[in-house]
Amino acid sequence: MEKHTISVLVRNQPGVLQRISGLFGRRGYNMESITVGASEREGLSRITITTAGDDRAAEQICKQLDKLVDVVRVALLPRRTVIARELMLVKLRAEPQARPDIFAVVDTFRCSTVDVGPHSVVIQVVGDPDKNDALLHLLGSYGILELTRTGETAMLRGD
Repeated sequence: MEKHTISVLVRNQPGVLQRISGLFGRRGYNMESITVGASEREGLSRITITTAGDDRAAEQICKQLDKLVDVVRVALLPRRTVIARELMLVKLRAEPQARPDIFAVVDTFRCSTVDVGPHSVVIQVVGDPDKNDALLHLLGSYGILELTRTGETAMLRGD
């Protein structure tokens, strides 16, 4: 199955997110991630949804979303022209003797250490989801105590 990114510009009204998630549930589609935030236009929010499926299913989702009340615009973003990022916070088991190795990995991936405790560290990662997955694979051997990811937010490159 192919991964698709859908950008939805909506009026910032109560119930919009519920109607969008309800549409996915009723139609049997799965959201891999969803992010919501203010847009460049006052009173409008941008919702970024990633989902897996074939091209036909993605187009059908967009058509259904476009019919919803308070949806201003829907765009299926082509993968090769999208800049996608997600924020991830990772709490690792980090005894003092393991920290130099952990910090070397953190530096290589251009992450930030945001908290250091007696037996753990918390790192902040901002990047492409594939890069974040690769980092998690490397950090797994140290012991991931807690993990949170925002999900992708995306936009088209250039003009």
